[in-house]
Amino acid sequence: MSEYLPGLAGVPATKSNISDIDGEKGILAYRGYPIEQLAKHSTFEETTQLLLDGDLPSAEQLAEFDRNLRHNRRVQYHILDLMKTFPATGHPMEMLQTAVASLGMFYPGNDCLTGGDACSDLNYIHNMTVKILARMGTIVAMWEHIRNGYEPPEPRDDLTYAENFLYMFTGREPDPMLARIMDVCLILHAEHTINASTFAVLVNASTLASPNSVIAAAIGALSGPLHGGANQKVVEMLKEIGSPEHAAAYVDEKLANKEVIWGMGHREYKTKDPRATILQKLVDQLMEARGGDINPMFETAKAVEAVCEERLAKKGVYANVDFYSGILYQEMGIPADQFTTIFAISRCAGWLAHWREQLKDNRIFRPTQVYTGHAARDYVPIDKR
Repeated sequence: MSEYLPGLAGVPATKSNISDIDGEKGILAYRGYPIEQLAKHSTFEETTQLLLDGDLPSAEQLAEFDRNLRHNRRVQYHILDLMKTFPATGHPMEMLQTAVASLGMFYPGNDCLTGGDACSDLNYIHNMTVKILARMGTIVAMWEHIRNGYEPPEPRDDLTYAENFLYMFTGREPDPMLARIMDVCLILHAEHTINASTFAVLVNASTLASPNSVIAAAIGALSGPLHGGANQKVVEMLKEIGSPEHAAAYVDEKLANKEVIWGMGHREYKTKDPRATILQKLVDQLMEARGGDINPMFETAKAVEAVCEERLAKKGVYANVDFYSGILYQEMGIPADQFTTIFAISRCAGWLAHWREQLKDNRIFRPTQVYTGHAARDYVPIDKR
């Protein structure tokens, strides 16, 4: 009888050379490069190419990749028309999953995946990767205008990925500092080994489903509050707390009732999430640049983290990446229900890297189970039950 481990905790699902975590030391690396170095020196475009291809690109390679991303930002007007039929009250993650799934109908070309063998056409894989990633940001930004009754602005080829996203989302020229913070946020969320949404990628990719379907499945997994939806919950929690002086009482009440403190703790880390450390520094830099004139929620967040560290550090529970990201997004004028769609835009880079890796040595996933039902028994006619 096979051993059953709830949630497949600690069970290796694949071999991968894309990213690595040392939870005891609080280390996250993409292709061997520490996340701190990438956040400081790289861009989302360069980091994406690193995840996809395995090495940092040359200047010429990066310029070509960036140019392809910029030239594929636009979507057909049919997709815009489709999105206009969605209810304005629908959650942005449900919109994104539906819109991404529909891309294959408007941009056909999955012949590479219709045979019995996994696709080995790197040009097909690269082109599909660029098109999906380029359009993710466009779709999310378009929705913010559509659901409010306005026509969305056209993408701009003269802006970086982060700059164009903020421009399309807000309709204004992006603040350079906020654009750089957005760029770093995209880098930090781009990849994180085999989490729930990435596992969804592996399972769906193993069936040779289209890449649009693969990413749509990952978006569905990411939408849950135990995965990508936690950053929205953090902001709601901080609003409920109200001010720094209420932090201790709130945390103590939650702990006494054994309730979740959103943004605290991570299955992989026994120390502070390295991405949370970087985001906290960005918060401090933004506060300094603005002379302290910034959302008071930042101070409440710091107070909550200090209380949680005092109460929970001995259990290995510290702030994770969700704790500060949502607050930064709010400062950019992004509503809370759109936080997880930004997570999806970023993580799409890692998802597509795993899609490509899965196709290299594909075998369909078919796990087993531990049966706990009835022993064999005979059917009873309905008039004798």
